[in-house]
Amino acid sequence: MTTAPPPPVAGGLTPSQLTTFDRDGYLVIPDALSPATVDALLAETRSLLEGLDLSTHPLTRFSTGGDSGRDHVGDAYFLGSGDKVRFFLEEDAFVEGELVRPKERAVNKIGHCLHELSAPFRQLLLPDAQSNNRSGSSPAAVARSLGFADPRVLQSMVICKQPEIGGAVPPHQDSCFLYTDPPSAVGFWYALEDATLQNGCLSFLPGSHRGAAIRSRLVRSRAGVPDEEAGGTEMVENEGAAFPRGKGYVEDVGAGDGEYVPAEVKAGTLVLIHGNLLHKSEKNLSQKGRIIYTFHIIEAEGTVYDEKNWLQPPAGGFTKLYA
Repeated sequence: MTTAPPPPVAGGLTPSQLTTFDRDGYLVIPDALSPATVDALLAETRSLLEGLDLSTHPLTRFSTGGDSGRDHVGDAYFLGSGDKVRFFLEEDAFVEGELVRPKERAVNKIGHCLHELSAPFRQLLLPDAQSNNRSGSSPAAVARSLGFADPRVLQSMVICKQPEIGGAVPPHQDSCFLYTDPPSAVGFWYALEDATLQNGCLSFLPGSHRGAAIRSRLVRSRAGVPDEEAGGTEMVENEGAAFPRGKGYVEDVGAGDGEYVPAEVKAGTLVLIHGNLLHKSEKNLSQKGRIIYTFHIIEAEGTVYDEKNWLQPPAGGFTKLYA
């Protein structure tokens, strides 16, 4: 006798969407945000950029760090951004150490606590957030349908894939950067402008989340000390669990096989991303920017988030998604 699938959570993912997410490791949800909400978030982004004072800014540039992670941005300004709104600049906005772009065209990302400190972005997490969109799914309802017992929100940021200089992001897995033992991260990625092949849309390796283990982690060089003394970041071998709890994960089987699939999406689209999934984006060589908003959730119940992680929780802990 076959068992009937569980009913969908009200406002959450449908059984068909859950099947797609489990199979591919990502899910594209068009019209997740209403045009009015997209406009409000873009207006907030522009206001933040206009308010940036470069005269007091350390000119911290964002770098992915390559395979070793040693060149990943890791100064105190970056490490202390978990409960603040801070600005990180594009490497190619500089020539011989001098900033050659206006600030609105030089910022790579704004993070990492927009979900608490910016009212328009905080609005997305409220229980009635489904009123902001046309698909009817709030982040809390999506998390419930994915089986989260106590999801916590962290690393919220606007990413500005700037025209002509927006940097490429190499293949990576989000749980390497936001590690819990066992892994539990899921990314919520909202397009605030159309993302195309020309301006550096995301590309995914479908199904890689089932075979690609979390082999490494981005950690503080020195844990448990003030940000100024942490000594930057580095990639280290992961000694904990390599996959989330659950069935269907086959370590390293077909992890790097197949072709990346680009996901061109319209403004207002939500893309859910499994923490083990391999994904990337190419450099933006076009004249059109690509602004997106993203945050991640992790499971607080039955997992460990330790002091070695580059991003540390504020005094009150990471934001609860369920009231």
